[in-house]
Amino acid sequence: MKAFVGITDFDWFTYLSNMPDIDEVNFWQPSGHQRFQSLNTGEPFLFKLHSPHNYIVGGGFFAHSTILPTSLAWDTFLGKNGAISLLEMRRRIEKYRRNVFLSEDYQIGCILLEQPFFFKQEEWIPVPSDWSSNIVRGKTYDTTTGLGKKLWEDVQMRLQATPYIMTKAEKVAEDSSRYGEPIMVIPRLGQGSFRIIVTDAYNRRCAITQERTLPALEAAHIKFFKDSGPHRVENGILLRSDIHRLFDSGYVTISPDYRFEVSRRIKEEFENGRDYYAMHGRILHVPKDQRLKPSNEFITWHNENVFRG
Repeated sequence: MKAFVGITDFDWFTYLSNMPDIDEVNFWQPSGHQRFQSLNTGEPFLFKLHSPHNYIVGGGFFAHSTILPTSLAWDTFLGKNGAISLLEMRRRIEKYRRNVFLSEDYQIGCILLEQPFFFKQEEWIPVPSDWSSNIVRGKTYDTTTGLGKKLWEDVQMRLQATPYIMTKAEKVAEDSSRYGEPIMVIPRLGQGSFRIIVTDAYNRRCAITQERTLPALEAAHIKFFKDSGPHRVENGILLRSDIHRLFDSGYVTISPDYRFEVSRRIKEEFENGRDYYAMHGRILHVPKDQRLKPSNEFITWHNENVFRG
């Protein structure tokens, strides 16, 4: 297993460490040119403050990496971006960017981390002895040997000594066998991470219409979250916003063989719906990866409990 030590600023750390019951954070990178690829799902991402604070002060578990317009990153994660407002977030980003226009909705790198933890100052861990002052973004360590092993042991010792953090860690421990290579935890997604991961799983296109105007797309829960539907990709589908509303209201659904179904109730109740009936029976565009496709368990729940027939 690997761990990545990423560099962040004191304000970002302080703001998030004071946020109660935080379940996810967006560790953003000011440049939107390249996705973060140093970790596998569930591996730890640790926070190291800018010099002269050469300490590791917390971390989280890697879930996903993507590139987003700044406005969407803010709308999705709000304060979990480590800032009190979009204006404050942009101010921090623009410290590291050049030639920024006030109206520009520039893209940033987003590293989505689940179950974040933050150490008290007396628990901060000095950086490993091989840490170089020339490191700009971060460094990867092997947690099974040498300095990486020692670092991860120090982190675990602090987690075990903090009951609240351990409670969160225990809640996310799941069987990792279906994810292939064994990893420490499978991170339980927060609402924002669910939204972005579903959006990327569908290549940022509506599963029904293939609409790709990002502000018009929404990640829908197939089994609703209020009814114990999990924030998992197989319980999600990317829909155009009007179709999402119809889906949540039961006027449309999807079938176990991934077809779009439209209720007769639209015509009965609204004397309309021609555009939706034209899509009835259409085969959905779903991810090729079997693990990301809508689960029949959740589809059946929607068919039986929500769809108006």
